[in-house]
Amino acid sequence: MVSAVVLSLVVKTFLVQAFFIPSDSMNDTLVVHDRILVNKLVPDVFSLHRGDIVVFTDPGGWLAPTVASSETGVVAVADEALRWIGLMPTDSGDHLVKRVIGLPGDHVACAGDGQPVTVNGVAIDETYLKPGSQPSEVVFDVVVPDGYLWVMGDNRQHSADSRYNQGRPGGGAVPISDVVGVAFVTVWPLDRLSVLSNPGAVFASVPDPS
Repeated sequence: MVSAVVLSLVVKTFLVQAFFIPSDSMNDTLVVHDRILVNKLVPDVFSLHRGDIVVFTDPGGWLAPTVASSETGVVAVADEALRWIGLMPTDSGDHLVKRVIGLPGDHVACAGDGQPVTVNGVAIDETYLKPGSQPSEVVFDVVVPDGYLWVMGDNRQHSADSRYNQGRPGGGAVPISDVVGVAFVTVWPLDRLSVLSNPGAVFASVPDPS
């Protein structure tokens, strides 16, 4: 039992961590109550890519204050212990899940009114968007700072992402140092079991930033 706990703690600390989805900002790719696994070797060992689904800690002010859990006593202690060693999905109250649209140095823009998002001057066909969503109802035109990411939810009209945080430090971009890892599979519920592959074709024609 001790060996299993130690192994689980090592896996959670360095390799994989479970999270659950608390909102509809990533519909229909991820829905409320989905459980996902996150590869924590990204970005420390492997590189981030446009199109990756990332879990990151709140850069500051993106999330409303969380309500403290009503659990007390033995149940609260047991739940916290299981989360700490990685045997229960982490409460996403201080984390967000979004898709990487821009890497450091990328010029990301959208004119709104149903116009597509452009990355380094190339319009992208975002096949992962929730049906009925428009690329952005918010106009933006930014160059992603060095060491940061521009992130957006797949359910664009219901996602408080980089677009809505441009007045905060980083201009709405997320520090790469805040990234926990990249989501690679939905594991629960079982009827939602699926691999979260990167939609590389969406960004295939995007050039490197000049």
